[in-house]
Amino acid sequence: MQSDHELYSLFLAGDTRAYDELMIRYGDSLTVYLNGYLHDWHDAEDLMIEAFARIMAKKPRIREEGFKAYLYRTARNLASRFSDRRTRLQAFSLDGSEDEIPGSVLTEERLLEGERREMIRLCFERIDPPLREALWLVYYEGMSYEAAARIMGVSRKKVDHLLTRGKEKIKNELAKEGITDAHH
Repeated sequence: MQSDHELYSLFLAGDTRAYDELMIRYGDSLTVYLNGYLHDWHDAEDLMIEAFARIMAKKPRIREEGFKAYLYRTARNLASRFSDRRTRLQAFSLDGSEDEIPGSVLTEERLLEGERREMIRLCFERIDPPLREALWLVYYEGMSYEAAARIMGVSRKKVDHLLTRGKEKIKNELAKEGITDAHH
């Protein structure tokens, strides 16, 4: 599999299929991230497309391992400006992003897993928004501390601090609900 940097370099050289690959790679996860701010799937999808379009149009110089962070930062800025038109940018939240089980038979095991995921999501919503966002970017999106820091507009040390506090807070919230093995 080609790296983001390789694909972006191919795009800059005129290969639009490489850019399509980047959209396939990050489009869905970026839409979920944007929905965490906008709480509207349609607006999130529109801004995801706009973030990609801006990069396509401007063709900025992006550091070798920086495409994903640049993309998410662009999208976050778009979400902030978009929200300013309606209201202030809402805190990052996963409310409404539950996974749906498409048309399959709900076994008892799947129902229990769904209930467990919902409880984890509710506990996640109880912690402060910056803690949620840092946890989301690093652990769900798999970003480095540096990338998360660039997206959030804070220092790497601040991300480290947010993650430490966030992990402790989420652990406490989960324990209140009797969930002690959330890493499964």
